[in-house]
Formats: sequence, C-alpha cells, structure tokens
Amino acid sequence: MSIRNRAATTAEPVPAKPAVPVEIVPGEVPAELLPEAPPAEPEWPVAAPLDRWAPDSLLDGFECRSLPLEAEPLEAEGDEPLTATLVRPSEPRRRAHRRAVVQLHGWNDYFFHPHVAEFWHQQGFAFHALELRRYGRSLREGHLRGYVDDLAAYQQELDAALAMVREDHDAVVLAGHSTGGLTACLYAAERPGELAGVVLNSPWLDMWGPPAVTSMLKPLLKEWSRRAPTSAFPLPESEENVYARAMHASHGGEWDYSFDLKTQASEPIRVGWLRAILQGHAKVALGLDITCPVLVTTSTKTLFLRKYREEARGVDTVLDVNRINGVAWRLGNQVTLSRIEGGTHDLSLSPEPARTAWFESIARWLRAYVPSPLPLEE
Repeated sequence: MSIRNRAATTAEPVPAKPAVPVEIVPGEVPAELLPEAPPAEPEWPVAAPLDRWAPDSLLDGFECRSLPLEAEPLEAEGDEPLTATLVRPSEPRRRAHRRAVVQLHGWNDYFFHPHVAEFWHQQGFAFHALELRRYGRSLREGHLRGYVDDLAAYQQELDAALAMVREDHDAVVLAGHSTGGLTACLYAAERPGELAGVVLNSPWLDMWGPPAVTSMLKPLLKEWSRRAPTSAFPLPESEENVYARAMHASHGGEWDYSFDLKTQASEPIRVGWLRAILQGHAKVALGLDITCPVLVTTSTKTLFLRKYREEARGVDTVLDVNRINGVAWRLGNQVTLSRIEGGTHDLSLSPEPARTAWFESIARWLRAYVPSPLPLEE
C-alpha cells in the first residue's frame, strides 16, 4: 500500500465489522482459523535529493530536500548514510513571507499535517518541517528508528536547516512537538539571539512517574549505555496502542497517516536514547535561559491507559501535562503557558473545538511576541 498522500485529513469513522459465523468443512481448515500472514515489509520513503528541492513523495503540494550530515551510521545500520529532510510548501506564494517557522516532530513521528502548514501561512509565516535523522522521510532501511545518544547531535541538522531558511527569510520561529519540543528548547538555549520565538506542542520537558524512580534509573542507564547503548530498555506492555487507536482513521479516529513512518506497534526504547532524554530533562530542571519568547501548549488533562477508552480522544495519553507545566518556567524569562481543554498529545490533531482553540492560542501569542514586519517587495 502506497504511503503517498497520507495527509492529516479527516476521515469517516470505520464501523465495527459484525461477527460472521465460521463454516466448518470436514478435512479443511477454515480461513478464519489460519495463522495471520507475516506483516508486510515497510515501504521506505523516497530519498529527497541533496542538491535541489524536489516534489515530496508523500504529500501533494509540498517539496523536500535532504540535508547531508557529518554523522556516520552505526555499524549495525549498514551503509545507508544519515541525512535529515526539510519539507516546505511548493507553491511560491506560500513561501513569500519575511518570517518563517521550522517545525520538529516527536518520537515515532513525521510530517503529515498540511493543515498546520496552512495555519502558519495564514499567520504570515513560511512553513518548514524538519525531519531529523532516522525519522520519517529521513529513515532508511536498516536504520535504528529515532536513535541518537545525545540530543545535542541534532544541532547539525538544525544549523543546516536554519541556515537554508534564513537565505529567504528574516525571522525564524522554532516549533517542536513532544520529544521535538525538548530538542527545540535545548537548541534555542545554545543559540541565544538567533530565534524570534519558540512554540511548543506538548513538549517532553520532564519524565512521568515518581521522581525517585528517575533518580534510580540514571546510574543504571549510564552503565548500561556504556556497555550496550542500542539495546532495548524493557517497558511494560500495553494491551494496545491507545494513542493510535484514538487518532487513526482505521480505528475510528479522524486522521490518516502511514504506519510505516509512524508505527502502530511500540518501537523499542533504546538505552542510549533514553539516557539522552533524561540528560535533556536534567538541563531543563537546571534552567535553560532561552532569550526569546516561548509558548508552551498542553492539554488540560493526562490519562495513562493500557487499553483504549473513548475519553482518550480528548486528553494527553502520552505525557504528564502537569509535570510539563510545572517545569516550563525554567525555560526562560518570557514563557507563556496555554492549556487546551479537550486537547490530545499532538494538539494539532485534537478533536474540535480543541484544535481551533489551540490554533487561536498560537495566533494570539504570535501577534503579541513575534510582530509582523513589512511585506516583501514584489
């Protein structure tokens, strides 16, 4: 099945299939009782060229370009080079803005949100989505999906992307969702004076659960990551992917996206990656002193579930929003908090009216903190 045009577009709910009696024929095994076929091999995205913009292989109306990285793939990953991918609208008028935004995705995620690009265009920003190494359009066969052992490594692709964006735009806002929100904060702190603002969509600023557990984990992860950084960290299994069940059209949700690039099954949480996340949290806890204005947006409620319930469609089922809001003030001196009633983990995919409320909160903040310059001359 092609993954092209798996955009974040609404879809009709899928009705439940009625139970069908199984007909038993002597000497034959009913098809319903045969073992399921093995899962199909993932359909890997077409790599964008390094030297020019090209039509995006996943979304109509967008174009993309690969960004070379100095980092080398791990020995276990084979010879496929590590790259990042920058995605933008292909229509020139949607890029004719003095201001621009660069958006970072979360864990096990990629850009399939054309409605978000349209929102930023309406606010007077040229939209760009940056897909980091080993994610989405940058993922290649053999790569360890999403793996990195230091979030500072992403400075390579962020520096390259922002340099390219600044060739055509004067002011840049950095946006980030979940893990991408943590990465955006750490980067902004290392680049004082370079960004016009930071917009965070449910940023992963702190770990859920008792702080004592996190404290005990740190020395364990330090030693474990020294010995086997890419080994999987054991986590309790959920009965189903509650978030995918709440979001995806195949489960009655509103949105269609590729399970090859945003998988339905739980991806391994690798020890070195988890240690990098906790190190990022520790930096946030100490204070980042981000010099530009920061907007932190979350749902009003968290609900951790092992099995799907209907209320999962209007809460954050991934992160603890109270923990996020509790440490957000440590990001800098110009931090605005906005809590969205009925919002999901990715607030841009929230059901209405929460989705509109989220967009309106960003629009108000932009008018206050990132003023519009004069339009570009024709």
